[in-house]
Amino acid sequence: METLLRYRGRSVTAADVRLIKELIASHPAESRRRLSVRLCEAWDWRQPNGALRDMVCRGLMLALWRAGHIELPQIRKRPRNPLAVRVQPTVMEIDRTPLCMSLRELGPLEFRQVRRTPEEGLFNSLMQQHHYLGHSQPVGEHLKFMVCAGTRPVALFAWSSAARHLGPRDRYLGWASPLRRQNIRFLAYNTRYLIPEWVQVPHLASHLLSRMTRMLCTEWQRAYGHPVYFAETFVDTTRHRGTCYRVANWQLLGRTQGRGKDDLTHRPNRTLKDVLGLPLIADFRQRLLAG
Repeated sequence: METLLRYRGRSVTAADVRLIKELIASHPAESRRRLSVRLCEAWDWRQPNGALRDMVCRGLMLALWRAGHIELPQIRKRPRNPLAVRVQPTVMEIDRTPLCMSLRELGPLEFRQVRRTPEEGLFNSLMQQHHYLGHSQPVGEHLKFMVCAGTRPVALFAWSSAARHLGPRDRYLGWASPLRRQNIRFLAYNTRYLIPEWVQVPHLASHLLSRMTRMLCTEWQRAYGHPVYFAETFVDTTRHRGTCYRVANWQLLGRTQGRGKDDLTHRPNRTLKDVLGLPLIADFRQRLLAG
């Protein structure tokens, strides 16, 4: 059957459009949001963790409306877009007494996933105050980890979905566009890694990075219902050498072109960065290249 529209990997046919029209006609008083939930239920359209893909479904219905295939009810409410109006994290103060000691003297270290927990505010505050890039709230799948020695945070890790297009990584993995679109969810991007300046513990950075990546696959499975097989990050070599990543066995895959994901000029407009990657399981390439 002829495909009328493709949206986020889903093909929409004339039969699908008839179903959507019938759904709208059967529930004339319902909002666009509620209709998108009903359509997801009818299609059983879900995320890998089982949650309905209702937000993506609303985008699909809007695309169909703009193309003239369906009529949607009037918008009833325009919620604040957190990506357009970003609220800065509340500043939270903690003990900044210097920790200058050996890794052994630091004692047991606890990794805590803090997204959607009471500790997320502290995580965001520390990242905003002490990371040179500040705090940035990602969209899509993402996790936040706080590492504590006793009651004191000594490191923060932020992870998110990987970039859709990244030349050095894609050439290293050897996948083409259809396969990349299908399996990109099995990659994780280390967006931030912070050890506050008052934590002065030799070898701590590479030690924590190695432990973090060993547990990442399991933590992603727990949160989103699917694992990740490969991790990537960028290193701004004008500021850092990326030594802790290299010591933790991350590989140099290449260098960015300095254009950013929304570039329209095809000219460098930002600092070139090293692209580093780390397989999280032995047969990562076999899994990522599986159709």
